[in-house]
Amino acid sequence: MTESAWKVVMDEDGLTITGDSFSLSTSTSDPGGLDSVVSALQGVSRASYGQYCGLARAIEAVGERWGMLVVRDLLVNPKSTAELHEGLPGVPMNLLAMRIKEMAFVGIIERSETTDGEGADQYQLTEYGRGLEEILLSFGRWGSAMLTAPRPEDIVTEDSMMVSMRTTFLPEAAAGRSARFQLHFGEVVIHIVIEDGQLEVGRGPLLGAPKIEPGPTFKDVLTREMTVDDAIATGTVKLSGDPDALHTFASMFALPYQDAPQRSSI
Repeated sequence: MTESAWKVVMDEDGLTITGDSFSLSTSTSDPGGLDSVVSALQGVSRASYGQYCGLARAIEAVGERWGMLVVRDLLVNPKSTAELHEGLPGVPMNLLAMRIKEMAFVGIIERSETTDGEGADQYQLTEYGRGLEEILLSFGRWGSAMLTAPRPEDIVTEDSMMVSMRTTFLPEAAAGRSARFQLHFGEVVIHIVIEDGQLEVGRGPLLGAPKIEPGPTFKDVLTREMTVDDAIATGTVKLSGDPDALHTFASMFALPYQDAPQRSSI
C-alpha cells in the first residue's frame, strides 16, 4: 500500500488514518500527531530487497540498525525492553520496541516465561534465533580488525564483554583444562570459569580468581601483536593474583590477526 492510498481525517476527537486493511487513531487533535502516526507506520512496515535470496532475507530480518546488538545481548540471557535499553542506551526506546516486534514477527525473538524485577515481560531468542550465535561471533571476529583507539562515545557493557569472551575463546586450546578469571573493564566486571574445557561467563567479580584489568590495547595481546610479558611490563594490562594468570588466559583466548582496513578513494 502506498501513502497516497491512505485516508486522513482530523477532527475534535483526534487524528485517524485508514487504509484498505488498517485504521490507526491518535488521542489528540494536534496536527503534530500526524508525524508520529506516519513514523510508526513506516517503522513497522516490512522493508524488502525484492530478491529471492537467503542473504537478502537475513538482512531484512536483522540488518536494521541495532538488530544484531539486540541478538547479541539476548544471547547472554532473556531481557525486558527496559533491560535491553540499559545495555543499548543509544537506541530510542520506541525504536527498540519496534525492533523487538519486527524480530518476533520473523521468528527470531519470542516472549520468555520470565519477567524482570519490575514484572515486565522478558524476551528470548527462539531456537531459530539462537542459530545466529556462530554467525554473530564470526562477525565480531571480522569486525575486530576495525577496533583501534576507542571513540569518545564508545562504551563497554557487561553483555558486550561476555559475548566478546565467547568470540575469542579457543575450545581446542582449553580442552581438558580448568581455570578462573575475573576481568575488570573500569566499572564493568565479568568473570570466566573454564571447567574441563567448557566456558562459562558471568557478571560481577569471582572471589579468589586472579584479577585482570585489560587496557585499551588489550586486543594486541589477543592478536599476539604484543606479548603477555610486554603487556604487563608496560602496564597495558594490570594483573593481581596468580602471576601466570595472563599467560594462562592468553593461551585460551585469541583473535586472528588482521591488517586494519585502509580507506580507499573512489
